[in-house]
Amino acid sequence: MMMTALRSRLAVSLGLSLALGAFAPVAFAQPHQQVLNDAEQYKGEALKLLERLVNIDSGSGYVPGLTQVGDIAIDELQKLGATIEKVRNSDGTQHILATLKGTGKAKILLMAHMDTVFKEGSAAERPFHIKDGRAYGPGVMDDKGGIVAGIYALKVLKNQDFKNYAQITFLLDASEETGSDAATDLIKKTAKAHDVTLNLEPGRPADGLVVWRKGSATALVEVKGKASHAGVAPELGRNAAMEAAHQILQLGKLGDAEKKTTINFTVIKAGDRTNVIPDQASAKADVRAAVPEEFDRIEKDLARVSQDKLIADTEVTTSLKRGLPPMPQTAESDRLMAMAQGIYGELGRKLTEEGSGGAADASLSAGVGTPTLDGFGIVGGNIHTPEEYAEVESVVPRIYLLSRMIMELAGR
Repeated sequence: MMMTALRSRLAVSLGLSLALGAFAPVAFAQPHQQVLNDAEQYKGEALKLLERLVNIDSGSGYVPGLTQVGDIAIDELQKLGATIEKVRNSDGTQHILATLKGTGKAKILLMAHMDTVFKEGSAAERPFHIKDGRAYGPGVMDDKGGIVAGIYALKVLKNQDFKNYAQITFLLDASEETGSDAATDLIKKTAKAHDVTLNLEPGRPADGLVVWRKGSATALVEVKGKASHAGVAPELGRNAAMEAAHQILQLGKLGDAEKKTTINFTVIKAGDRTNVIPDQASAKADVRAAVPEEFDRIEKDLARVSQDKLIADTEVTTSLKRGLPPMPQTAESDRLMAMAQGIYGELGRKLTEEGSGGAADASLSAGVGTPTLDGFGIVGGNIHTPEEYAEVESVVPRIYLLSRMIMELAGR
């Protein structure tokens, strides 16, 4: 009952802000000077912490690097007075829950992730460096920048002796880039216990926040054929690789641009010797959808369309493994966005309202009914590529935005 009442109070507060025009810069004519001063003061430190984190390989599942990144974050958060809980996974990785207690009523959840998409050795090959106002390195924006933004926003609040919240929880996920299978239950349970979630995924290149996200799934196509000598008697074989290629071409057309549904085959395996007709092949596709029912359609269409085979006497099976659900745009996310736009207006800056084809932990939070807004990390671009970058000049405004957002949500 208390949680429901508090969410109602939050909704009313945000609704009043929207009605009064909080989305316009004029609603917050002047910046909070103390917060701005602290954010500017911390810029150098924040970049040094970002450098430390980026120069550690922490690809999904890489225990040594993820542990090292986690230990650094824990050290910084403990200095702020946070209590730490480590949630261990069977693969040796661990998620982190850092909790700060205050004197107010609102419970605010911050989320970021420690894992990246980059393999071991990437940090040595492409260490952190700054060029032409941009910081480069594996995971610099996704999501090491989000970790840094969260830590330094909390440092700003500590400097202000701001405690007008019941609880701030900072959840660091070790498995986001692989669909958060290991963290799903933890995120859902934690989000349910909070009034609002601010996810610290990267700020979009146009300096925006994310109000909707697609969900993710993986399509699997498996083909069984018959082996034979590729030179002596290929006609006696049933080429699983050729059938898989046929399936990729036809199943790759199952997307729906109008509904924002995409299917892209990204992993293909077949055979291990050039002189043998392969009897096994498989292909995996990345599937994204803005609404859950599209995953149901894709699953049915995969099974139906795959029965149109190129090579007789091959066996084709399909399946769809659902990952993170879609995060729809809602009235609550619109109200949160209006509040954020007003805060950014204090700096004379404008936030863009954006959606994303990338799935994220924000979907899990929103899925349990907790008002959620995403994209509070450092602004950057070229995500998941060797050219991934973070805009150095976004560090101060993003720390300011997150700090002030927490203050406003807490009711100050």
